[in-house]
Amino acid sequence: MKFLLDNWYLVLAALASGGLLVWPLIARGGGPNRVSTAEAVMLINREKAVLIDVSEPAEYAAGHASNARNIPLAGLESGAKGLPTNKSLPVLVICPTGARANRAVSTLRKLGYEKASTVIGGLAAWREAQLPVEKSAA
Repeated sequence: MKFLLDNWYLVLAALASGGLLVWPLIARGGGPNRVSTAEAVMLINREKAVLIDVSEPAEYAAGHASNARNIPLAGLESGAKGLPTNKSLPVLVICPTGARANRAVSTLRKLGYEKASTVIGGLAAWREAQLPVEKSAA
């Protein structure tokens, strides 16, 4: 105990170091409900996953992933049109940065879509992976 008290700064440094190592797991959720852009493309091609963009209509019009359905986050709770009727299909949720998509996945899971996942990094990661992006009339 005397060692810990005499060397409190070493203990503090060790705790801070450990916390920084664990933080990425906590921040990204570490769960199965997050997929990379490459995994998203595989799910779309192999399992007929549905890509849903939860951006606001103006953001969606400015640029969205090709073939993504626009259902704003607020519309999900009211069971908006555009959601697949087959709840066993994978549902991939994307937004400009990925922040809103996490909340949307929680909502979709409550609605019974157990295979709902967030696309890590959102539309920014989609563009970075050089995947197709469309614009539509506002």
